[in-house]
Amino acid sequence: MAGNSQRRGATRKSGKKPTVGSGGQRRRGLEGKGPTPKAEDRTYHSAHKKKVAAQKRASTTTRRPASGKGRGAVTEVVAGRNSVVEAMRAGIPVSTVYIATRLESDDRTREILRTAADEGYPLLEVTKPELDRMTDGAVHQGVAIQVPPYDYADVEDLLDIAAASDRPPLIVALDGVTDPRNLGAVLRSAGAFGAHGVLVPERRSAGVTASAWKVSAGAAARVPVARATNLVRALERLHEAGCFIVGLDGGGSTTVADMPYSTDPLVLVIGSEGKGLSRLVAEHCDVIASIPIASEVESLNAGVAGGIALYEVARQRSL
Repeated sequence: MAGNSQRRGATRKSGKKPTVGSGGQRRRGLEGKGPTPKAEDRTYHSAHKKKVAAQKRASTTTRRPASGKGRGAVTEVVAGRNSVVEAMRAGIPVSTVYIATRLESDDRTREILRTAADEGYPLLEVTKPELDRMTDGAVHQGVAIQVPPYDYADVEDLLDIAAASDRPPLIVALDGVTDPRNLGAVLRSAGAFGAHGVLVPERRSAGVTASAWKVSAGAAARVPVARATNLVRALERLHEAGCFIVGLDGGGSTTVADMPYSTDPLVLVIGSEGKGLSRLVAEHCDVIASIPIASEVESLNAGVAGGIALYEVARQRSL
């Protein structure tokens, strides 16, 4: 019967009283959570994992200039035992040292390993094919290092270096020399015969790349290279500083053996093998000197011409 208190469920048990509405409970539950994070910021999301992987690849990938173009490179690879030893002796920062497996040891490799251990440089053992690929097929002798891009000087730096040496300035300028091997050869001769630096234009000119490092046999670590936006203006600045400008070109008014100004502050300007000195550069030279050669030979490359001229300057300065 209705109202029969003995029937199970007929009476309402006492307990919590019902609440009217949410009373703000749902609103309080959402407070402080803020906007929904982007998918790439959620650690459990696949987009976040892809983002982390891309960042890791970007941090470990280094670009090496191919065909001698060093502009815009993140790192540079210096190969060859002499080049690596000289770079380390000069205190150039080293990112990584690469050693070929089963490398035959000598005094240079022992010095490289000792320096790497003392300075805490990362040391990796790689296969010869891997070294061949890293060095673009250069003769690496089982050793290579990764270094930051070359830090170019400016014209004023070369004059300051000359002033500190207590010797008349001797600077080599390259006009239109695009082969980095020629730059490396000039650097090697400049280091051998006491030049204070090498000047190259910023455009249409070889830079200090792996090829130049290799040919210079480490001289790139000792002889500063300055880069000028405009070579003619840089020569004008050197002339204002008291330097005589001597250009090397065929059919000059004198030979390098009788070249004037050798004992004075001097800038030797070497042109490219094919075109020689450009017209504007030649017009800014105080004298044009040539190197006598056999008639069958049309010209000498910049590296050879620079070595001969620098030898003559060193010889006359020693008299």
